[in-house]
Amino acid sequence: MAQTSKVFFSFANHHHWHSSTIDSIKIATPASLNSRHPVPKLLYSYDNVFHGFSAVLSKDELEALKKSKGFISAYKDRSLEAHTTHTSEFLKLNPSSGLWPASGFGQDVIIGVLDSGVWPESASFRDDGMPEIPKKWKGICRPGVEFNTSMCNRKLIGANYFNKGLMAENPDWNISMNSARDTVGHGTHVASIAAGNFVKGASYFGYAPGTAKGVAPRARLAVYKFSFDEGNVASDLIAAMDQAVADGVDMICISYGWRFIPLYEDTIAIAAFGAMIKGVLVSASAGNSGPNMGSLNNGVPWIFTVASGHTDRWFSGTLTLGNGLTIRGWSLFPARAIISNWPVIYNKTLSACDSAELLAQVPDAGRSIIVCQRSGDAEVVTDQMNYVAEARVGAAILITEDPAILRSTEFPNPGVVITPKEGKQVMNYVTKTPEPKASISFLETYLDSKPAPVVSASSARGPSRSYLGVAKPDILAPGVLILAAYPSNIAVEKIGTNVELATDYYLESGTSMAAPHIAGIAAMVKGAHPEWSPSAIRSAMMTTANPLDNTQKPIKSSEDNKRATPLDMGAGHVDPNRALDPGLIYDATPQDYVNLLCSLNFTEEQFKTIARSSANHNCSNTSSDINYPSFIAFFSPQGDLTWLEQKFRRTVTNVGSGAAKYRVKVKSPRNSNVSVSPQTLVFKKKNQKQSYTLTIRYKDNAEQIVESGSISWVEEKGNHRVRSPIVISPEIEVW
Repeated sequence: MAQTSKVFFSFANHHHWHSSTIDSIKIATPASLNSRHPVPKLLYSYDNVFHGFSAVLSKDELEALKKSKGFISAYKDRSLEAHTTHTSEFLKLNPSSGLWPASGFGQDVIIGVLDSGVWPESASFRDDGMPEIPKKWKGICRPGVEFNTSMCNRKLIGANYFNKGLMAENPDWNISMNSARDTVGHGTHVASIAAGNFVKGASYFGYAPGTAKGVAPRARLAVYKFSFDEGNVASDLIAAMDQAVADGVDMICISYGWRFIPLYEDTIAIAAFGAMIKGVLVSASAGNSGPNMGSLNNGVPWIFTVASGHTDRWFSGTLTLGNGLTIRGWSLFPARAIISNWPVIYNKTLSACDSAELLAQVPDAGRSIIVCQRSGDAEVVTDQMNYVAEARVGAAILITEDPAILRSTEFPNPGVVITPKEGKQVMNYVTKTPEPKASISFLETYLDSKPAPVVSASSARGPSRSYLGVAKPDILAPGVLILAAYPSNIAVEKIGTNVELATDYYLESGTSMAAPHIAGIAAMVKGAHPEWSPSAIRSAMMTTANPLDNTQKPIKSSEDNKRATPLDMGAGHVDPNRALDPGLIYDATPQDYVNLLCSLNFTEEQFKTIARSSANHNCSNTSSDINYPSFIAFFSPQGDLTWLEQKFRRTVTNVGSGAAKYRVKVKSPRNSNVSVSPQTLVFKKKNQKQSYTLTIRYKDNAEQIVESGSISWVEEKGNHRVRSPIVISPEIEVW
């Protein structure tokens, strides 16, 4: 009997094993070195989510690999469809270059989320692949109803809840979920957008399928619940933010706000001021009261105020008429309904689709498609869908050009929404064909829709009534139909009139969804630049934001398809990778913000409410002109056509690699002249500061139209372009 010898190889780790496997292929297939194909190259070695690797291989090298010991399977690399929000792709975050690897995906940065709690069982909060909890963390995992300490881990490192204020106002109440557990979904959704872990196979009933992940997937999460089913009060919010700062969070994300209250009564503004003093950046939602001017929340200078935009993702119901015409409409019907060559019904009496009783008269209703010809706004279309569902008509073709429908997930009945122009094509076919038929397919997700981003109509607009001295919002981020984690026991949608559906990942819209995007990106910028202040981080993100959409034209607002102004979108759409290396930053110290408060003519009590103690702060250098990366000037409501002038002084810090020279480039708003002095800034070394003045001379505007422009410092022989928006606005009443 022949003796079989065995050779054993020992590898220090999986990466060594995978690298050795690739090296063996190089040896086995030397011809590849002389071919037109690249040599085998190991890209990634995976050891946490699964054991394996990715590599660049020719067909011959793949065949050689298949013969190696330990081989199980191989798949061709391809682009995934939408990620957690599709925003990692949309924001061009890349695992091999830019902000993700530079920050370690936000690994040791702690994001505090102040909201409605968390659903700890979600896969987005697993700690697979997470290292030990940072030593700076001082918080707790507080047990409570249906929540114990074992539910926290190396991802969800803290959970706390605050309702003493709520209970004090309502002593007879019994808090139904007296713990950090989320019973409404909002907090879970927000937390997973900011820093959810990698989760394969996530989707919303088949829409937006792919690998879910937060913006900063390796950042740590600490959840502070202050909003309960029974309500919320300001005292609990302050307690939550105070504890978050004491616990050692680096960022705070809050998607709540109050309107129509003065600055010194704004709980979030007051608490955020204290956080800023301690070096903690606060990212907050602008609110969802747009597109009305001056509708913005959280508009104080020390808060990073975030507007909401559409991404380039489209959820489709594809309508195919019997004549072969195909229309890619809009649908989020949560099932793969089979509607193939069904009769299309058009009846003038029924075409308004405003009566379930009338719609029930449709012949063979359960297997027919009704054309709802009366176009209307999103609310009308939603009513039509509900009437169709109540009447149990098989499917519907609905018509609207209201972009608000693109923020809704309500599709209780199979249906597709099309534009009035497309509706004319449908009517032309239906009215001229003896027996019109059509098919509709669902669960389709398409990327690269144009134009994108687009400012959501619901996103609240500036200027800020809390403080007019800075332009708000600050920046635009994805906020429409964002896929993120959700409690699995909450009914999110329904089919028909009585079938309720739950899901682990839900699509929600609003500036609530935009704010955690900015918190996650800011966390990674902090991870890459731990010495930067909150103002420096915000400046880096604002001055590198993109004012153009994916057609390379100015970003538009969805409600009127007109060019968005800084009062709609701030400096532009966030560009995470550029924020890593902004070239210059506009920094501001806590004392600078105190100087600003000193300029507001507050009473001593009002001042102390925000700045704690006037005796401890120096008001000898009062200034309302904070060193902010944007500029705003106002004309009077009367518009008497006189020329006005406003001057600003700014100081920029060189955070580039060394000596640099910048020249100014100005785009003046219409009917204005903008001058800058000096026009060249020369830096001899890193961290050097230089100052300049900007003067806007502009004409009072009788038309009450917002005008905008920009100033950019462009590096000579370099790659940096440091852009700040300029806006001239009608003056509005301060709260």
